[in-house]
Order: sequence, then C-alpha cells, then structure tokens
Amino acid sequence: MTASATIDYLKNLKNKILSYTEVDENLLNHWLGYYKRIDVKKGDTLISPGQMVEHFYYVAKGCIYYYKLEEGEQKVLEFYTEDIFFTDLPAYVKETPSDYYLKASENTVVYAILKTDGENSFKKSHQLERFGRLSMQEAFMKIFTRVERLSNRTNEERYLRLLEKRPDLLQRVPQYLIASYLGLTPVGLSKIRKRISISQ
Repeated sequence: MTASATIDYLKNLKNKILSYTEVDENLLNHWLGYYKRIDVKKGDTLISPGQMVEHFYYVAKGCIYYYKLEEGEQKVLEFYTEDIFFTDLPAYVKETPSDYYLKASENTVVYAILKTDGENSFKKSHQLERFGRLSMQEAFMKIFTRVERLSNRTNEERYLRLLEKRPDLLQRVPQYLIASYLGLTPVGLSKIRKRISISQ
C-alpha cells in the first residue's frame, strides 16, 4: 500500500469526524495519531466471541460483516463499508466479552482507536466528545434499524430497500451473506431476485 493511499485514508477519516462536528484542526490532527491502521485480509476475523472489544473502528477500504452463529448458521446483522465507524457496541460499552464476529468479506483496511484513548480525547475536548457520542449513536441505530426492518417489511420489500440504499453490497458480498442479512435463505433470495427480474 502506498504512502499516498495512507494519507488519503487519514484525510477521509478526518473529514468523517468533521462531518459530525467542528473540531480544532491542531487538536484533531493530534488525536488522529492515536488511530492505528489494521489490514484485514479477506476471510480474516477482526473480533471473535469471547474476545474483549477494546477498539472503535473506521473502515477506510473494504467490507466487514457483523454476525453471530446460531445453531451453526451465520446470522448477519450488518455490513460495514467505506467511511463507516463501527465496533461490537454491546461488548464495547459494557466491557464484556463479545458474542459476535467481525470478519472481512474482502481485503479491508480499518483504523482503530483504543477505548481509553478515545475517552481521554473526549475529556479534553467537548468537540471530540460530541463526535464520539454521535458516532456511537449512529452505530447503534444501524443495528436497531435492521431489527425494525426485519419486523415490519416483507421479504421482497427488504430486498428492494437494500437494492435502493446499498446496491454495491449485491456486487461485493456473497449471496448467502446477503440472504442472511435479509432474514432469508439463499433459495428464498434467489426466488425474489428472479421474480423481480421477470417483472421488470
């Protein structure tokens, strides 16, 4: 990976933080130094059940999916792609071992900041405290919205909404993971896609 790519990733991270709130540039540049780059190869796991979750993450490039195993089957809760902050929020907040996996579905670059470093930055700056609060709220809402979506929409409505909101996932992520995310079987997803393609 080139130095220019790293600079671009950090610039994007900086702009993402500034999208939540204004932050003094010198202060922000200082705290950006606490983010550690992690390269996660396709198929590698960032977090596993039983592991303590000590970092808050930012996706610079690639895709991480958040899932748990139920009776041997993957239950996908969310996909995190470029320019998104994420972590296993329940374990992170409660400081308990994770029950979930965070795994790369493609070669991925993330930036991670230790919880202790993040909290120190919040104590020193109301601006950064506001960023932390809003970014964690956003991470929580992604999971809450998925639960609501599965409860209140038909199978076809869930697929069409994904097609509208995040069409890139359908090209980047294996279909069995998409099916799990939508609360479907791979066969069920295939039938919906076939039905929609015929009707168009």
